[in-house]
Amino acid sequence: MLEMQIETVARDPFNNHVVILRELDGNRVLPIWIGTAEALAIALELRGEKPPRPLTHDLMRNILDELGVRVVRVVIHDLVDRTYYAYITLETPFGVREIDSRPSDALALALRTNAPVYISGNVIDSLISITSEEDDDWERFQRLIDELEEET
Repeated sequence: MLEMQIETVARDPFNNHVVILRELDGNRVLPIWIGTAEALAIALELRGEKPPRPLTHDLMRNILDELGVRVVRVVIHDLVDRTYYAYITLETPFGVREIDSRPSDALALALRTNAPVYISGNVIDSLISITSEEDDDWERFQRLIDELEEET
């Protein structure tokens, strides 16, 4: 497994939302296209903004806290037909459980619970290498992220 961090949420040139994961100890990134509600939930948490009422992922965190359940980690583990698959590992009073999840929901919950995010399996093959800040790929990637963030 490879640990990732949530870098940003932005919009692509077609106005679709994309979350960018960055390799924790490296220069590779993974873009995952997500829905509007999940993009908002992730973006608000990344910015440290709290809505006046709990969003769905805030509610989920609150329920887990009240039940004494801890989010251990999130793993994006598979890519099939351009669809990513994830699971959330929970430590419960009844033992450890793995719950199937969309990556966007898992990432929104990971942010709210400070749980680490990992990728594994064929998802690692989807990483985009950004070798150094002097590299043309790095500059193109930074420009893309800047443009996407401006549109968000």
